[in-house]
Amino acid sequence: MNSPALTPFQQLVRKLRQMEIRILKAADAQLQGDFHSVFKGTGLEFDDVRLYQYGDEVRAIDWAVSSKGHGTFVKTYKEEREQSVLLLLDVSASQQVGAEGRRKLDVGREICGILALAAARQGAQLGILAFSSQKELYLAPGKGIHHAYSLIKRLFELEPRSRQTAVGAGIKQALGLLKRRSIILLISDFIDTNYERELTMLARKHDLVVLQLLDKREKEFPPLGIVPLLDQETGRTVWVNTSAEAFRKRYRATYEQNREQIGQICRRHRTEFLSIATDTDFVPQLVRLFRRRNQRGGRA
Repeated sequence: MNSPALTPFQQLVRKLRQMEIRILKAADAQLQGDFHSVFKGTGLEFDDVRLYQYGDEVRAIDWAVSSKGHGTFVKTYKEEREQSVLLLLDVSASQQVGAEGRRKLDVGREICGILALAAARQGAQLGILAFSSQKELYLAPGKGIHHAYSLIKRLFELEPRSRQTAVGAGIKQALGLLKRRSIILLISDFIDTNYERELTMLARKHDLVVLQLLDKREKEFPPLGIVPLLDQETGRTVWVNTSAEAFRKRYRATYEQNREQIGQICRRHRTEFLSIATDTDFVPQLVRLFRRRNQRGGRA
């Protein structure tokens, strides 16, 4: 008896689970663990006070309690083992660049789907904010496999209403939604300007990981002669000589400038940063990223 054919959604979940298993196997070998370092908090939260002991740091003294005259007390802390995780995904039209099934948007969705399944496995709270020049989808952080399936389904069914990019505005929306320190995975191609101020605020207030999605077509345009090019975000078509050296040089320079800009910002704020090309296997890259977080206790 033949088993019933899988629905497109079931096929999608199966693909994501296979990727998740690959990551878990690699993690077991390389991290002696799993996705724990992704969802583990990097900060400390106040726990209690105790009497000062020889060797304690002076800056740990709780002067308010000590001033009551019952002795010198120091603050003790516990690790924030569980924090809310928010996936902040750019779904603007520039994310449509890439081969069929391997567009930047496809890769971004797959990464979000894998993390949603991993969060469900670990009982972590995970939500998503998909943005263009406006809020396209928001699902508050939640737990469990049903929450993960709902997130994946809504994300893969999403048809963005706006084609424009506004990374800064997307970050502002996230800052307005988050009431406590959270782990943020910001996924975009960062083909935009004037977002450094908002990114700086996000890095200061939260535990930020930045993933930049790239496609080889943005680095080296094929020499096709004079052809019409469509700007995905403005909808305008312009005719350009793609074989002209001036055009090709300017094209490469724009790509490199865009890539270097976000890298410099992340280094300046000690934020974990990873570039992912759409034509590469991103699973090993994610494993290395998680390993770095594990080794650094979440710090970049």
